Amino acid sequence: MIGLAATGVIRCTLRSVGAVCLVTGLAAPVPALAQAWPTKTVTVVVPFGPGNALETIGRPVLEQLSLRLGQPFIVENRAGAGGSTGAAYVARATADGYTVLFHSSSFSINHSFHANRPYDTLADFIPVVPLGLQPTLLITAAGKSINTAAELIAAAKARPGAMNFASAGPGSTSHLAAERFRLAAGIDAKHVPFRAPTDALTETLTGRIDFYFPPISVALPLVHDGKLVPLAVSTKSRSTALPNVPTSTELGLKDSAFEFWIGFFLQAKTPREIVARLHAETQSVLETPAMKERMRTFGYEPMKLSPEQFAAFFREDIEDLARSIKAAGITAN
Repeated sequence: MIGLAATGVIRCTLRSVGAVCLVTGLAAPVPALAQAWPTKTVTVVVPFGPGNALETIGRPVLEQLSLRLGQPFIVENRAGAGGSTGAAYVARATADGYTVLFHSSSFSINHSFHANRPYDTLADFIPVVPLGLQPTLLITAAGKSINTAAELIAAAKARPGAMNFASAGPGSTSHLAAERFRLAAGIDAKHVPFRAPTDALTETLTGRIDFYFPPISVALPLVHDGKLVPLAVSTKSRSTALPNVPTSTELGLKDSAFEFWIGFFLQAKTPREIVARLHAETQSVLETPAMKERMRTFGYEPMKLSPEQFAAFFREDIEDLARSIKAAGITAN
């Protein structure tokens, strides 16, 4: 019961539970308003083109929300400016709970990467509920005869500046993950941005790209087929999808962790009881056995956070990635 209206064109340990939250004083649900919502179609804005990493989990969640709440939850892809176009659309929407932003770690990155954003990241949105997180995966082509992250680092240090790495574009999650790894490992490698994750993956498979950090769900089928070699995951703990692959932190690469998360946001002035209901209903869907199994299949780990905790996590993520962007000298130009 989920439609597609394409107009243009899916880390998590709460590190500071006591941090100041973006959402304060979340009121207890007001039954009349909370039970009335939704009474019509809910538009879920995905700020990327169709087929992105958010939707492997997001679409099944929205299908179940449609069934539970009796109204369609329709995906609307509004790509552009690394996700800023879709976010700006939601920031300008009526604050009635019928326009949801479905974003990812890119939302945190854009706060520092795009200085002239047409919205205020911290003031214009309420973080409602995270759907989950997955590591980005350090991969290389099987034909390169590189089988460990240590071998990759040694090869890069033996030929400073000769190796390259792919990303889905400047300021993308794959770019930030690779830069954090590069800085932590102390290697020099050339950044090769692509317009789409599929292009970056294809070039890595051919061997023309030396390494790449896509979300783990993107690379898993090719890893299982033996076409890509997984060298490390970017989370602080190992992935249940690839339990034999070490984390970059295990390898002694301090501050290299980068976790790709996805979640729902609403316009900042949305009534708090609607925020509370969307959070509760989404969390109930995520707790079902079928959804837990799908999460495991695609390499996602749960992020069971309240709106207040998600807000605190979001603020800290913004601050952490801002430091990485500055250290790597990444600019939008």
